[in-house]
Amino acid sequence: MSGSIHVIKVPDVGEGIAEVELVAWHVEPGDAVVEDQGLADVMTDKANVEIPSPVAGRVIALGGEVGQILAVGSELIRIERSRDDAGAPAPTRAASPPPPVERVAVPNAPATASARPAPSSTRAAEDRPIASPAVRRRAWELGVDLKDVVPSGTAGRIVHADLDAHFAAHGGRPADRAPGAANAERDDEQAIPVIGLRRRIALQMQESKRRIPHFSYVEEVDVTELEALRSALNAKWTSERGRLTLLPLLMRATVLAVREFPQINARFDDEAGVVTRHGAVHIGVATQTPNGLVVPVVRHVEARDLWAVAAEMARLVDAARAGRATRAELSGSTITLSSLGALGGIASTPVINRPEVAIVAVNRIVDRPVLRGGAIVSRRMMNLSSSFDHRVVDGMDAARFVQAMRAFIETPALLFVE
Repeated sequence: MSGSIHVIKVPDVGEGIAEVELVAWHVEPGDAVVEDQGLADVMTDKANVEIPSPVAGRVIALGGEVGQILAVGSELIRIERSRDDAGAPAPTRAASPPPPVERVAVPNAPATASARPAPSSTRAAEDRPIASPAVRRRAWELGVDLKDVVPSGTAGRIVHADLDAHFAAHGGRPADRAPGAANAERDDEQAIPVIGLRRRIALQMQESKRRIPHFSYVEEVDVTELEALRSALNAKWTSERGRLTLLPLLMRATVLAVREFPQINARFDDEAGVVTRHGAVHIGVATQTPNGLVVPVVRHVEARDLWAVAAEMARLVDAARAGRATRAELSGSTITLSSLGALGGIASTPVINRPEVAIVAVNRIVDRPVLRGGAIVSRRMMNLSSSFDHRVVDGMDAARFVQAMRAFIETPALLFVE
């Protein structure tokens, strides 16, 4: 005799959210599941939420397709509950079902990201491996077949550490490709649904460009002295305080520059017609992850020293790339910095992180001959590419703001003068 049917509904994830996007299934009809096993990922705002199973049993029906928008409280999945050896229904847990697990990792993966569970760390060859969308994407990029990876997670789930261990054990090489494949003609196509975080990014960029009249300003900056200072600080303090990259120093320059131009450190509610200037400097750091661009926020940069800023930035960026960043860590910035490091190019036209009114992009550093005092000398040069909301920031103020940043960067002693 079959067990009772347990209906799992789309949970209320808080903050007045009325609907979510279904971005991945980890199971399919007929799969056996264990208690607390991840069933599906749903997306709200910029957070990805994994829905765990409150019961053990067998999946009999799924409540939607990947990419579908589901209302809170609607049916997500039906599970036929397991029965004990005596044939009695499994006891109902007194506690509430496990809460959803909020993450930021969202799939850019095939539309049916289903998986079969396993009771131990080994699986039959025909079983599909259990892994999050972020792990599946990394495996695909590395050329690793997840069926060859030994899992260590709950219910046989493959985690990032398992993928790292497998990749390292095989010499850090992607899977072999067929000989001559590079010269073969190809007619294959791949349709990739724009879902989850990628859809959110697309909508945010579309709204930013549609609603904000951008104008950009590019200035060349000599970072020779700043880089010399950074090298000296690292030589003296790395072992005790950690290593500094260029960004914490640029963040310090930003803090000082917005003191002179508070209209830059602001957020514009264009529906209410209100610009809010912020005393706190919460700097968003545009960060590329396997699933798209996110902006973790280093809060109160004005109150932190360089090493505290560096440590917090590293923590947030690591969390974002690993899919652990929370909604609070990905919102509330008052101005954004964007850097592609060595890939930064000569100049760029960054898109404003709405509802902010300014963004500064850091281009790559190059050694360039420069005329100084009648002599040609080698200097380390870099461009700052910035964009502003022309509705509330005048061109003159934008230029003066960037020139203030330039003054602090080119004379780095000023970074430490209050």
